[in-house]
Amino acid sequence: MERNTTSPGHVAQRLHLIVASLLFAGHAASASPCQFESQGEGRVAAIVDARSIRLDDGREIRLTGIEPTATTKLALTSLLAGRDVTLRSSDDTPDRYGRQNALVFVGESDASVQATLLAEGDAIVSAEIADRDCAAALMASEAEARRQKKGSWADPSAIKNAESPDDILAGIGRFMVVEGKVLSVRQAGAMTYLNFGRNWTRGFAATISKRTLPAFESAGITLKSLENRRIRVRGWVEGNTGPRIDIRLVGQVELLGANEPTGVRP
Repeated sequence: MERNTTSPGHVAQRLHLIVASLLFAGHAASASPCQFESQGEGRVAAIVDARSIRLDDGREIRLTGIEPTATTKLALTSLLAGRDVTLRSSDDTPDRYGRQNALVFVGESDASVQATLLAEGDAIVSAEIADRDCAAALMASEAEARRQKKGSWADPSAIKNAESPDDILAGIGRFMVVEGKVLSVRQAGAMTYLNFGRNWTRGFAATISKRTLPAFESAGITLKSLENRRIRVRGWVEGNTGPRIDIRLVGQVELLGANEPTGVRP
């Protein structure tokens, strides 16, 4: 029989390492992104739609940070029906429909429901979260779902090709994700156009108003530097001739590597 040579000193050292690792894990959890100030708690009484829930005290909550897909409402029902939740956000001011915008957390979980939906491909990042660390964490959840082709990302057409403007134009009024190479950057009045096609009237373009420029400058991005770069943009599709996406937030634009496969974020 093999003799146990573990000494009391070794046991103490192991216990010390275990305790240290637990303390580190607890610290990491408390430092998790998107841990904004608590804006209240409640029990979910109803799933109103693909992005809104109603609590048992009558409050209607809009899940901020995401745009829904075809599977979002079903996933929300599975995650939240009858569950106790905590609401977190930097501002609890109701929107024009009287809904409270918040990140939703089930029980003591450190991961928001939004992050869970994104990780499973059951939602798309809306880019409305201003906090840089939280926005990056949500984008990372979406990127992982894209890599694994989960949920809506299993469909090859989930990300539109900027070189096929007719496919984008067919989605007017919808929130879309588009990838392509910026062929030119042109300014007309107070608007800057990131043109993805050579035909300016029919090709896809992203538009950025003058009032949005300071946000890009603060992020260290000059619009002219985007010329000949591959980027990914997201937003609501507009346009009568060529399709357009109006960029109002820096998070709507992602820079892509020259050789990066479609749908994968660096």
